[in-house]
Amino acid sequence: MYSKIIGTGSYLPAQRVTNEELAAQLAAKGIETSDEWIVSRSGISARHYAAPDQMSSDLAVEAAKKALEMAGMQPGEIDLVIVASSTPDFHGSFPSTACIVQRKLGMHNNSAAFDVQAVCSGFVYAVATADAFIKAGVHKNVLVIGAEVFSRILNFEDRTTCVLFGDGAGAIVMSASTEPGVLSTKMHADGRYADILSIPGSLAGGAIAGSAFLYMDGQAVFKLAVTVLEQVANEVLADAGMTASQIDWLIPHQANIRIMKSTARKLDLPIEKMVVTVDQHGNTSAASVPLALDRAVRDGRVKAGDNVMLEAVGGGFTWGAVLFKM
Repeated sequence: MYSKIIGTGSYLPAQRVTNEELAAQLAAKGIETSDEWIVSRSGISARHYAAPDQMSSDLAVEAAKKALEMAGMQPGEIDLVIVASSTPDFHGSFPSTACIVQRKLGMHNNSAAFDVQAVCSGFVYAVATADAFIKAGVHKNVLVIGAEVFSRILNFEDRTTCVLFGDGAGAIVMSASTEPGVLSTKMHADGRYADILSIPGSLAGGAIAGSAFLYMDGQAVFKLAVTVLEQVANEVLADAGMTASQIDWLIPHQANIRIMKSTARKLDLPIEKMVVTVDQHGNTSAASVPLALDRAVRDGRVKAGDNVMLEAVGGGFTWGAVLFKM
């Protein structure tokens, strides 16, 4: 028994903000940046921001509808919903954003639903979890979503972070299949590096103790990311009995083009085999991998039978990879 991806979908909020527009907004606050500065350090040219009344679940539902449509399925046929998000609708994911998505899709009580929190690695963790449930025979059709409204946790007085992130959602439908689908998954975490990417605040007495804004030690994250992404890519390849030359498409977390290109080089993969969308929507955390996957499926690059590798790193520190046949 395999789990197979049979539908993909994505959604970006209507408000698109270019580097020039963001630089002008920051200049009004006395903060200097530019399109050249942002592009040279990250590869990002634009990002999308959710409207004030849009929550992660709203973005997730739009992406889910498209994935279900591609899969030719109705919401009632899904028996598990997993949402990866660091920006849930409610504090502490209580109730879970997955339950809110279930309600908004009209699925009521016909499926289980829960959230996964592994920051930018969340979608990869969620896919690995869905794969395990399907292969164990516990669930048959799983809706896996990465959805974020990171604009809500950005400090727009910190140019080193506020220019990097955006909002969006991506979704896939995974179903039980006798044909090869997911070939290998690997998940890792190392809590010793919890402080290099975090929101260092907690809820106490109805108020935030500490900071509610995202904090990132960029150099530390970069150094760790380029190391672990190569390692986990080789792990899933070895587990599947494959080599990097057999990868048709590499879809890494869309955080920084320099990290992404470094991973491709270490795997000896041509840059042309890597899906890049970071330039158009920035780092959308758990949404970035499914957004890029859906883009590549819909524009015809990723086709049935292709070997695809997904990989991501995130706060925690977490990282993981998924190797599958489309």
